[in-house]
Amino acid sequence: MIDRASLSPTARVVTWFSLWLDRVASVAAVTALAVLVGSVSLQVVARYVFSSPPTWTEELARYAMIWAGLIGATMSFRGRFDPALFNGISTGPIWLIWGAAVLRSVVVLMYLLPILWFSFYGPGMNMARSFLVRHSRTMADALPFSTFWVAIAVPIMCILILIHLVARWCGAQVMPSHDAASAPNPTTRKDQTDAC
Repeated sequence: MIDRASLSPTARVVTWFSLWLDRVASVAAVTALAVLVGSVSLQVVARYVFSSPPTWTEELARYAMIWAGLIGATMSFRGRFDPALFNGISTGPIWLIWGAAVLRSVVVLMYLLPILWFSFYGPGMNMARSFLVRHSRTMADALPFSTFWVAIAVPIMCILILIHLVARWCGAQVMPSHDAASAPNPTTRKDQTDAC
């Protein structure tokens, strides 16, 4: 675990902010899951008991699943539960450990930055053709709101993961501890959230 006293004031603020955002994301993801389960349950009961399911339940469940999945991805990234081909390099020369951490960060940036860019800018840097603006002009089929409120989950996911990535570097979490006893246990999320 990371000793908070050993971090600079800026690093403490960034890691605290990352933890706070993760807790807000937890509430949002649980809420989205509750909406998902509730709307699917209502649809099943209405279909098989009353033979008349509301048309909006399927769409609401789909949108709730998008929010739960994307916000859940940020929680997974911060807790280091995201899928990986390997757990990373924890032993060996210091340059190899840091190099692996930099490579992991570069891969994350290569994935997130284009998504974030095209959320706000379309082809030719035209904001009017961006992902969010196009969705702001589209209404949901069965619900009385714009699909912008669904699409906004995409840049929110990107921004949260980028903040968690910065916090990972500020908190020196990029390098695993050489002391196995002090290394966070990847199976318990509490150790990792308390590390910041």
